[in-house]
Amino acid sequence: MHNTYRTFFGLSKVPFTPEIDRKDIMETAAVKGVQDRILHAVEIGASTLVTGEIGSGKSTALRYVMGEFHPSQYKVIYITATSGSILELYRQITNGMGIDLSSNSKAIMTKIIKAEVLDLVHKKMKVVLVIDEASLLRLNVFAELHTLTQFEKDSKPHLPLVLAGQNNLADNLRYRNSLPLASRVVGRAHLKGVNRMEMQQYLDHHLLLAGIEHSVFEENAVTAIHQGSGGLFRKSNHLARGALIAAAKSKATMVSAEHVRLAATEIF
Repeated sequence: MHNTYRTFFGLSKVPFTPEIDRKDIMETAAVKGVQDRILHAVEIGASTLVTGEIGSGKSTALRYVMGEFHPSQYKVIYITATSGSILELYRQITNGMGIDLSSNSKAIMTKIIKAEVLDLVHKKMKVVLVIDEASLLRLNVFAELHTLTQFEKDSKPHLPLVLAGQNNLADNLRYRNSLPLASRVVGRAHLKGVNRMEMQQYLDHHLLLAGIEHSVFEENAVTAIHQGSGGLFRKSNHLARGALIAAAKSKATMVSAEHVRLAATEIF
């Protein structure tokens, strides 16, 4: 059944996948909200937060916004955080900047990163540091990040910062050591589960991307996907695709709530 369901429903490609072109990402109100806050932070050289539950579309929203930054004008350093030390984070940043660095000195790494940022700024480039999964960062790393964003006695906003992560990211920034970095935040976007109408739009949008111009999900199936996923996109993708497979297996041309129920037994 792994590809049979595509033939059965006349799908031109695998549906409900996060691996879509930036131009095909659905422009929801939440995505536009993320875009507005990030663009504002980048314009003034400040920081912004993007939070949300697992599978709410944070990384997709970031990809959508980052697509606006033309490489001739912006140097976007996009990294995925770990629970490692500040040295590990600095290595990720230098790798993202294309710097070959063997030093394990925090002071030297800080100096080199700042020098590279200044060099890019002098070339009329805007540097943007994006840290996804930032809720994994150790608390002491937030204090170090504040230091990294300071230029010329903190008078030049050369390194705008975007932090994205789960809901506890905002809580982590309330700790004493994190407050200096938190004071730079000028925008907070929180992604949550969509409502049922938005879920219907999302399903129709992805069916259209896969070559189907009409919905194959019955009303009760849309409701079941919405309730089963909590309105979160990643889980709704799994449920919708699994329900299509279940429907094709039973030779049903429309996906029912029962097909969604069967798909739900296969995922967490």
